[in-house]
Amino acid sequence: MSMNPIVAKVTDRIIERSKGSRSAYLDMIDRQRDDGVHRPAMSCGNLAHGFAASGDDKATIRSGKAMNIGIVTAYNDMLSAHQPYGRYPEQIKIFAREKGATAQVAGGVPAMCDGVTQGQDSMELSLFSRDVIAMSTAVGLSHGMFEGALLLGICDKIVPGLLIGALRFGHLPTILIPAGPMPSGLANKEKVRVRQLYAEGKVGKEELLEAESASYHGAGTCTFFGTANSNQMMMEMMGLHMPGSSFVNPGTKLRQELTRAAVHQVTNNGWAGENYRPLGHCIDEKAIVNAVVGLLATGGSTNHVIHLPAIARSAGIVIDWDDMDELSGAVPLIASVYPNGSGDVNHFTAAGGMPYVIRELVGAGLAHDDIPTVYGSSLSDGAKQPLMEGDLLSFDDAPEQSADETILRSASNPFQGDGGMKLLQGNLGRATMKVSAVDQSRWTIEAPARIFHDQNDVITAFKAGELNRDLVIVVRFQGPAANGMPELHKLTAPLGVLQDKGYKIAFVTDGRMSGASGKIPSAIHISPEAFHGGPLGKLQNEDMVRVCAQTGELTAFVDEAIWEAREQAAAPSPTFGTGRELFAMLRRHSDPAEKGGSAMLAEAGL
Repeated sequence: MSMNPIVAKVTDRIIERSKGSRSAYLDMIDRQRDDGVHRPAMSCGNLAHGFAASGDDKATIRSGKAMNIGIVTAYNDMLSAHQPYGRYPEQIKIFAREKGATAQVAGGVPAMCDGVTQGQDSMELSLFSRDVIAMSTAVGLSHGMFEGALLLGICDKIVPGLLIGALRFGHLPTILIPAGPMPSGLANKEKVRVRQLYAEGKVGKEELLEAESASYHGAGTCTFFGTANSNQMMMEMMGLHMPGSSFVNPGTKLRQELTRAAVHQVTNNGWAGENYRPLGHCIDEKAIVNAVVGLLATGGSTNHVIHLPAIARSAGIVIDWDDMDELSGAVPLIASVYPNGSGDVNHFTAAGGMPYVIRELVGAGLAHDDIPTVYGSSLSDGAKQPLMEGDLLSFDDAPEQSADETILRSASNPFQGDGGMKLLQGNLGRATMKVSAVDQSRWTIEAPARIFHDQNDVITAFKAGELNRDLVIVVRFQGPAANGMPELHKLTAPLGVLQDKGYKIAFVTDGRMSGASGKIPSAIHISPEAFHGGPLGKLQNEDMVRVCAQTGELTAFVDEAIWEAREQAAAPSPTFGTGRELFAMLRRHSDPAEKGGSAMLAEAGL
């Protein structure tokens, strides 16, 4: 199958745009392999420090004749998705010895749970935790003790941060190892129903907590298709996981054997042999396009329109929202996973999962097959279902047919003909809208604006009955420079109540909305943000605003002369507490959401 012409055109444009920065990046990682910090160049004192506590592996590391793998782990036992990682380092060391190699924990990175911090002041640390994770990854790998790396992380900012940091050590063969989703609990749709009842005052806190506890009930990733599980999907679309490994539940023999296979594979990818597969070459322009295509085809998280440009920049690749929007016009939506549908990621996997998705997208010419994956010679080599045959791991071909067409369909019979996201633009700036979960009858909303500078004030107005009419609800000064760009997910329930009452409701913000948010038409990530003088700062209450996914329009209907004469609204004063003051430097130097909302990359000139 030849490549879809739009996918090919966008890829070629990215390659041409990135030519200089990509060449400089590849030159840098080539020099790092030969002339950077690595064990053969270390002094005896450096090296002795590096293996002093390595126990049974001490002699092997000292000899310098075998690969030593650096483990960067996001383990903590508060975060359900990362709790299973507690035992992984010891397992990895055993699996490495099976191949004559060694492994050491190079370092740990913070793993912030957006589920715990949603709606809290601490959510203002969330986006910038990605930069902290990237820097922490760099600190761990900077010791030069390693010829390969394994990255243990799953959730929202963690996988992007691990990749951004590891790409600066792109000469190292690297594989990401997932830990899998928790088994299905209370259906996500039922959980949301109880949340809306609570927002209406029809059930109490105990009933709400019971529903939440039945949904988030054990170790593993949350089962809805939010940012965490979208991360895992993208890693498979870029060929950075072992085939079909993203959504295998924790604590199973299959999960353990996939971890063993990843360790064995990274030893095979080392620079001493003919199968050298450095991370910086695996993540190329085609792999980045594959990640975007997968995001669109599966209706993944809006957060990745921020994370993907940041990941790409770390590899010398430049993508923007126009690229994503053009791809969205060519890529059909073939998955319907909550919040876009009723099933969760376990149901998605049972229907055929990522092996089926990869086979369909490659077969339709929508994904690049010719990428240097960590496991084979093409992305198609990853269209495999892992399974246990006795005590041995094996792989079957992806199923020819979906096992459940309410969740997963072929590229020739999609849920809708284009992707799950739209670029909106107009006199209010540029924004993203996730449309895959929004009923098409609500893709266009034209209504008066009601403006807020704090999400909690929206809740207060909702409870007072002030929002019971057609409205475009605007929450501004929520961008990276203003307050760290928190997710405003807790507004989903009250906005859903207003919509269910029959009002025409849209949401507009220069902040983020959770990757798990669904049915409200939301123009988010508006760039430039109000704090940097973006036009959202000129909007006033009762201005008529049009939010339209059909035409890609985000417009305030205000006379141009009046608009030009208006002054910008004053930004709220900086807030202290919950550590937010420590992130002032990152807020001050952050770049726009479309470039990734990163102070670290901006200051590095990347």
